[in-house]
Amino acid sequence: MKEFNSDFKKVVCYNIRRYRKASGMSVMQVSEIIGVTPEYFKRIESLNDPRKNCSLTLLYKLSILFNKKLDDFFLEDGMENKKTKRTKVGTK
Repeated sequence: MKEFNSDFKKVVCYNIRRYRKASGMSVMQVSEIIGVTPEYFKRIESLNDPRKNCSLTLLYKLSILFNKKLDDFFLEDGMENKKTKRTKVGTK
């Protein structure tokens, strides 16, 4: 059985914020470069904002900006203190 993280959006949001901070860039700088408002970008980074949503196009721009592979945004390594739910799907 494969397990899928039902909280994958939180993982992606967490990693976006982590990579931005590691780059030393501000919300204002990143939002200007990728073409969104700072308010919208803050919502994307927020782990608890139900309005958050990151398009594939935006994730692609962020991957180029932060020099990361797209799958890096889905890695849970930095979330050791964050609990995530996993759902079992299918069987093999």
